[in-house]
Amino acid sequence: MIRLLITTLIVVYCPVTLFAQDNEGDIPTMTGISLNSGYTYDPSDDTWFLQVSMFRLYDYESVWRHKAPDNLRFKLEGSVGGAFLDDNDVKCIANIGALALIYLDRFETDRIKPYLEAGIGVIYTDYRVEGQDYRFNFNPQAGIGIEFKREENKNRFISLRMHHISNGGIGSSNRGQNSIVFAFGQYF
Repeated sequence: MIRLLITTLIVVYCPVTLFAQDNEGDIPTMTGISLNSGYTYDPSDDTWFLQVSMFRLYDYESVWRHKAPDNLRFKLEGSVGGAFLDDNDVKCIANIGALALIYLDRFETDRIKPYLEAGIGVIYTDYRVEGQDYRFNFNPQAGIGIEFKREENKNRFISLRMHHISNGGIGSSNRGQNSIVFAFGQYF
């Protein structure tokens, strides 16, 4: 499982650093931070979590080198925090992921900039629910958000995401977890 995590990091990180370095286009690469709060609703075991996330937002075309809509971005994100279990125990939870983010230009105003995002990552949870084989799992996610425009692209944002944790059928026992996550943060 460690090999899978290292391979994923190399495959995702290397193309971004190589291609994004020569991005001299009009769309700037942006960095941000957010605070995420989530609740696991399936299985309903009263687990909730808090995480701090750091991310980079790239122009999609500059990373993947093919024609893409002007409002499409590529997001790399890493998060770490704690899961608070129903027995008052606190466990570590950390994940990395890659997402496609598309701005909904039709609904943009002079104050807000809504968007959709979806992607996949890997997640480590220092606990397992009954029927879950591994602590390292896949982490597909999708959500919607709104950026609140500020000077110099230092926008603030809120988002709501659905997270799923699953071993993707690699193990014999694949009891997944489903969570809803609220985030707020800022670009800098």
